[in-house]
Amino acid sequence: MKKIISTPNAPAPIGPYNQAVLSGNTLYTSGQIAIDPKTGALYKGPIKGETTLVMQNLEAVLAAADMTFENVVKATIFVNKMNDFAAINEVYGSYFDDDTAPARETVEVANLPKYVNVEISVIAIK
Repeated sequence: MKKIISTPNAPAPIGPYNQAVLSGNTLYTSGQIAIDPKTGALYKGPIKGETTLVMQNLEAVLAAADMTFENVVKATIFVNKMNDFAAINEVYGSYFDDDTAPARETVEVANLPKYVNVEISVIAIK
């Protein structure tokens, strides 16, 4: 059985998907990009600020499922320029303890929704 997770503290879906789906004790989040959930405005600024907003959006989705980044077991990061990876990784890493950080892959892609620079999704377990 699945439960749809939704919060006004993260951007509303812009298509036929939900912010996250809880199946049993496992949460699958949709990819988050740097959209301000209060205004719906797309962030336009330095990559560290963009990544911070992405992580804040993920944090809000996790909280809506009564979870935190400590529950995350897998993360996927999509970037449009691998040259931004060090800055993205610095921000991303600040949300995790190195000793218990989740598994992860980082993939460079040609384009992302709304032509953002980074999109991140996670899988978390209670």
